Formats: sequence, C-alpha cells, structure tokens
Amino acid sequence: MKVALVGYGKMGRVVEELAAAKGIEVVDRFTRERPLHADEPTRRALAGVDALVDFSVPEAVPGNARAAAELALPLVIGTTGWQDRIGEVRAAVADSGIGAVWGSNFSLGVNVLYRAVEQAARILARFDGYDPFIHDWHHRFKVDSPSGTALEIQRRMAPYYGERDIPITCLRAGYVPSVHAVGFDSAADTLHFEHRARNRQGLAEGALLAAQWIAGRSGFHEFREVMDDLLAAEPRP
Repeated sequence: MKVALVGYGKMGRVVEELAAAKGIEVVDRFTRERPLHADEPTRRALAGVDALVDFSVPEAVPGNARAAAELALPLVIGTTGWQDRIGEVRAAVADSGIGAVWGSNFSLGVNVLYRAVEQAARILARFDGYDPFIHDWHHRFKVDSPSGTALEIQRRMAPYYGERDIPITCLRAGYVPSVHAVGFDSAADTLHFEHRARNRQGLAEGALLAAQWIAGRSGFHEFREVMDDLLAAEPRP
C-alpha cells in the first residue's frame, strides 16, 4: 500500500515511522510551506497512491478535502478541531465520489473507551443518584478545548441523559499526550474509566487501519465504522 501524508508535524512523523514498520510506503509529504493542491505536478507525484492521511491543522482540512476530491484520492482525517465545517468536507466527498474517514480519535484504546462508557451510561442513567462527568487533560500545546475526544464521549452518553448536562472539565498543562477520564459518582460509590496515552503510536495505528479500510470505498465515514468491521470479522470465543 502507498500513502501520502498531509501535515508533517509530530503526528505525521509517527505515522511515517509506523507505516515503514508495516510495509506501507509513504510516497510524499505535504506541509504548511508546500500545501496539498490538485495541480499537475501533485497528480504525478501521487500516481499510485492509495490514500491520503491528514494530520495537519483545523483550518486546512476543508481545503485538503477539496484537493483530495479533485485528485480522486481517498482521505483519512486525523486532524481535530475542524468539525464546525464538517458540512463543507462532507459535500466535497459526496460531490466527487471519493471515500473519507474521520474520527475524533483514531486510537484503538480510546475507541474501546467510547464503547465501554456508552454501555455504562445506558445502564446507570436508569438509576437515580449517579452523576456523570468527563475530564480532559492534554499537554499545554493543544489548541482545542474541550478535545474532540471529550466531546465525542459526551455525544455518545447524551442520548441516555436527555436534557441533562454532562460536564467536561479541561486541563492544558505539562507534556502529557492525553488523559481522558469518565466517572459516574453516587453517594454509595464511584465508577471510573480512564484512557491514558503514553505516546502518539495508537493514533497512528488507527489512522493506518483507516487508510487500508477506505481504499476502494466511497462516501463519508466515521472511524467507528472501521472498528465495527474489524470486530465483525473477529471470531467469537
């Protein structure tokens, strides 16, 4: 498989390192100084590429999606903080017929957390006295707050709590890659879930899985669909 990276910061470099270990070839890298455009030199450079993997900056995502659409290349969007413009991106994908996968977090561990918390909320919301809460801690360089991951956790819990607010507290300090904690607190006890990232490898792992999955597909997809397919393929014990 061949991919090209859109954005070549810390995340892009981790994706490239992991891709090499998996036998996936990174054929090109686009940066702020050399952004992705659908021009003839770029078409030639990306000949034979199976997917683009975007870990750029929020404001660049709609333009990257339009360029991917013009280039007729599938796109994996790992960048966060752009969802207020999701309509533009969705339209570019639909109009062109390409495939795209986006997610608030591509970490496999975080996606297991989503599912576990969703089930806990489904059960505990039926009982009085359990107050839900979310805590989001990232390094001091992270721009968006709350994180896309915290908002996705809140979104998945919300159907079970109706109009009730599920509070999110945020901390931007230090150098921790990310910690997401979810709790259900009552007078009797506390149930606590936590995902603590040690590095960016989990995100890169998920992004490359998404790139393999979207190659040959069309339409606008969430990463949870990739997970659903992987889980459906696994034999039950």
